[in-house]
Amino acid sequence: MESQPLRERVGRGGGRRPPTVRSVLFRFALGSAAAIAVAVVGGYFALRSVAIDEAKRETRTRVQEAGQLVESTLSEDLLAGERAALGALDDVVVARVLSSSIVRVKIWSANGRVLYSDDPAQIGGRYALDHDQQRLLREGGANVEVSDLRRPENALDRGQGELIEAYTRIRMPSGTPVLFEIYQRFGSVTASARRLLAALAPPILGAIGVIVLIQAPLLGSLTRRLQKGHEEREALLANAIAASARERRRVASYLHDGPVQELAGLAFSLAPLADEAAARGASEETDRLRMTIERLRRTVRDLRALLVELHPPHLAEAGLEASIGDLVSPLRESGAAVSVAIGAVERLDREQEALVYRVVQEAVRNVIAYADAASVLVELSVDDGVVRLVVSDDGRGFDSETRQQRLAEGHVGLSLVEELARDVGGILKVSSREGAGTKVELELPSS
Repeated sequence: MESQPLRERVGRGGGRRPPTVRSVLFRFALGSAAAIAVAVVGGYFALRSVAIDEAKRETRTRVQEAGQLVESTLSEDLLAGERAALGALDDVVVARVLSSSIVRVKIWSANGRVLYSDDPAQIGGRYALDHDQQRLLREGGANVEVSDLRRPENALDRGQGELIEAYTRIRMPSGTPVLFEIYQRFGSVTASARRLLAALAPPILGAIGVIVLIQAPLLGSLTRRLQKGHEEREALLANAIAASARERRRVASYLHDGPVQELAGLAFSLAPLADEAAARGASEETDRLRMTIERLRRTVRDLRALLVELHPPHLAEAGLEASIGDLVSPLRESGAAVSVAIGAVERLDREQEALVYRVVQEAVRNVIAYADAASVLVELSVDDGVVRLVVSDDGRGFDSETRQQRLAEGHVGLSLVEELARDVGGILKVSSREGAGTKVELELPSS
């Protein structure tokens, strides 16, 4: 019944091809690359955070050790700003505290005056101590934080880049508490993070690479199996459709050459007998013969309608509208009000005509078999590049359970048509409710 190109397209799997091995492996490679990038970037920032925390702990220990060293060289003259006291302290700081990572050392009095700095320009400056600094002066301990170089007391430190500052309490010989402060370069922290990442990156990336190498062949094998299963399913569908078409042609040929011809011949041979009976005045015999002839002719018409359904005329010769008219003729014979509106047939190709015919055929068959409908509408239109077919009736309708039961019993006509519609890029929807009729809608992209 379908055109040959349509069957071939179904056999090739239509428009719903499974992904190829190459495309799957390409997407897998992209995903792996993205995972590696996330692992590297995330690992860097995670290690950077760990390195910062570790650097803060080291800086806390270092400021306390440096504070003890400086505390042993303090003199009370530092409070008065004596040059000798500043010089002695400066010798110790320059020789034993300052380094490539520690770039600034300060000592603060409790009232916020800078008693000492390795930068002489900062000595004597007075700034308000914050809450944490005041607490350290009272309770002792150490505190580490990232420097806020926007503060006034850090105006002369901004040229050093980002810094970490650490405080601890030390005491003058008289026991007066002062605040000892060092500034460490933040770059030393990020350098530590980079060293950690450089050390850990090779084994991490190697492990990811091994996983990728192991999974890639498995993924390729699974994709090939998926393709094979898809092709087998499509081949089974194509064979089922071809077998159905062959069986329909065989049955149609048998009916046409056998029972239809015999019944038509029998009706033809009875006609002269009815005429002879009428000539003799045997009215009762005449009525019986003519009733028999009419029944035979009606049977022949029904069989011919069945022939059209089983094996329709070639759509290219008879036309879609005429072929659909043949399909709905049994409904008209049964007294149903049938409305057929077929438009823009010239815009359909042979495959689309065949599919439209098949959908109408299956829908009308269900109306005849189950619906007991008083009215049926068949409407075909082409608008905005979309072919729309609607076959609706006002019959009994059905629910989803009833349809599943019919499928289980082997009534798979509409399901096969749904497959065909999907394979050529279309959509077939069947909506129905008990007592509210049924609507079958087909949408195809216009050629």
